[in-house]
Amino acid sequence: MDTSTRKTILARVKVDQAMREKVAESGDMTIWEATVDRDNTAYLKTIVDEHGWPRISDVGMEVSQATWLLAQHADHDLQFQLRCLELMKTLPSGDVSLQNIAYLEDRVRVAQGRPQLYGTQFIREGDNLIPQPIQDEVDLDRRRQAMGLESFESNMRRISERDK
Repeated sequence: MDTSTRKTILARVKVDQAMREKVAESGDMTIWEATVDRDNTAYLKTIVDEHGWPRISDVGMEVSQATWLLAQHADHDLQFQLRCLELMKTLPSGDVSLQNIAYLEDRVRVAQGRPQLYGTQFIREGDNLIPQPIQDEVDLDRRRQAMGLESFESNMRRISERDK
């Protein structure tokens, strides 16, 4: 992947995050720009078609993280998210973030109406954020630890503090 492509991915993530922050700060969903996700997904498809899933050893952590974020926000195209997830799972752990796999796995499972494995996906209920259904909660922290995630309890505390 050339330098121009890497810069374009990073620029697209800046637009993605700016739009999401603007909506979060204002609470006004009417300013949501669905075209941002659709355009980013279309662009990312061309990258994945040409290069496969970008390896950390090839593109660096920042671009790898940015690429994942664009895939994570491709909710309108579940099949593409599934494709990205499968490509990510084929890479050695040093070439892909296990945390990113966990988040995308949960995102896909929730979209499919299945319980999540890692407890990364939440919904707002009134003033609270609550986790989407979780499969086998007894082993949740073991699964989270295997993917490099903090305990679910620590995560909930952090989310609660940030959400105030």
